[in-house]
Amino acid sequence: MPADEGATGAAGAGGAGGSHRPEMTPKVAWLLAATFLVAVSGLIYELIAATISSYLLGDSIRQFSFVIGVFLSSMGVGAWASRYVDDALSGFVRAQIALGAIGGALGPVLFFSYAIYGSVGLPLYGGLVIIGALSGMEIPLISRVMKEIGAAEFRFENVLTADYIGALAASLAFPLLIIPNLPLMSASLAFGALNLLVAGFSLYLFADRLPRGLWVPWGALLLAMLAGLVASERLVSAVDARLFQDEVIFSETTAYQSIVITRFDDRYRLFLNHSIQFDSLDEHRYHEALVHPAMGLAPSAARVLVLGGGDGMAVREVLRHAGVEHVTLVDLDPRVTDLFATHPDLVALNNGALNDPRVEIVNADAWVWAAEADGIYDVIIADLPDPRSIGLSKLYTVEFYAMLVERLSGHGLMVTQAGSPTFATEAFWITEATLAATRNPMLPGGSLDTLAYQTYLPSFGNWGFVMAGPALPADTRVPDLPEGLRYLTLEVWEASQAFGVDQARPDQVPVNTIQGHPLVAAYQRGWEFWFR
Repeated sequence: MPADEGATGAAGAGGAGGSHRPEMTPKVAWLLAATFLVAVSGLIYELIAATISSYLLGDSIRQFSFVIGVFLSSMGVGAWASRYVDDALSGFVRAQIALGAIGGALGPVLFFSYAIYGSVGLPLYGGLVIIGALSGMEIPLISRVMKEIGAAEFRFENVLTADYIGALAASLAFPLLIIPNLPLMSASLAFGALNLLVAGFSLYLFADRLPRGLWVPWGALLLAMLAGLVASERLVSAVDARLFQDEVIFSETTAYQSIVITRFDDRYRLFLNHSIQFDSLDEHRYHEALVHPAMGLAPSAARVLVLGGGDGMAVREVLRHAGVEHVTLVDLDPRVTDLFATHPDLVALNNGALNDPRVEIVNADAWVWAAEADGIYDVIIADLPDPRSIGLSKLYTVEFYAMLVERLSGHGLMVTQAGSPTFATEAFWITEATLAATRNPMLPGGSLDTLAYQTYLPSFGNWGFVMAGPALPADTRVPDLPEGLRYLTLEVWEASQAFGVDQARPDQVPVNTIQGHPLVAAYQRGWEFWFR
């Protein structure tokens, strides 16, 4: 009598009307639990790969899409290849050992590869193919083991249920528990250890059917993974030392981004997702150019809205104007605003602006906040990240600007940083054209007035800005500038509105919308042309 028939018959003896249930033995229960755990770790590896690649390479939508596609197709290859594994139980355990080793090493390898070679393509997609293929073998192999031990009726439905529940648990745990509490490198090592523990308990439970020689590589790899976890802070420091020129005084990955702050003597630099946000040597040039023209030209600047700029530098410049009564700062990441409100060195950079009683800090997504806000502001300053992805490009769309202009007073002005008119000329003018196409609430059927200008930053090169409003002042040459500025003068302001022939506005410029994002492609083309 075959083993599965015997199990069915034994379970059904005494059942009413010949009905029967498969017996839930410890081995069957463990295989279902292992399915759940392996599903969790497999999806975590996928999310770690996508997150690291989006941090290092930008364009999170593209990176997540590529990673998911490669991972899922590799799972299909693994499921197909599982038919060639003669011993299902041994194949499952060996796959878990391999998954633990390769998946656990994925995070450290990606970071070190980028730090040393400036590239992650080969280890990223090579690792994904192997991890996906090994993960794809899981359900076919476990299903065969179930049948071999006499639990055929557990073969598909329960195994698939455990697998899908594991995927759900991983997708919830990654943003809510793992990212806020574990660096990505540590998370990779921790889930590598989890795969190895699954393999180890399987070796113990099925010791009579598995070769003893598997204990040696299993033990060596588990020790290596645990040692990596213990030394993870040193590993992170070693990567940071390769990635950043100066001493890293702060490094943390939040639910939103990677934050790194470096220092060399009195020079500080902020990096978000490994992209530099400011250099304290010349940030005053950027922030003075961003803030003071709009503040100085607006008839009133009592109520000011700053979007982004969680470092407080833009708010610092806003507070130089005597008439300011209230500033609302909307920044996504509470860790950034907390750092720049409490860290002594960083507070000194913004002159304690975030602790000023006139400043209200709101930690929220700028789009969501703008859609729900009900206040009216005299000046709106958008100090937002570059539109390197669709997720960021939405903050440069005509729809977003339409929401902002509803928050603008009748004679109010808004200004946005618009990237480099030299390195990404087309993208710069798309931003200007998008603001120029935004409906004017004060003039039915009309659109906003715009004024483009630029300044030079040693850290970034030429950088551009676009001012807009229902009606720009008739004379924009003489903004009311506060005393004590380190860079901006009336002469510099007037010169900033001149653009070279190679920076001129193209004849046909598309408008950036939520349905189509020409800005992202133009931004990437421009920077890749100069720095490929």
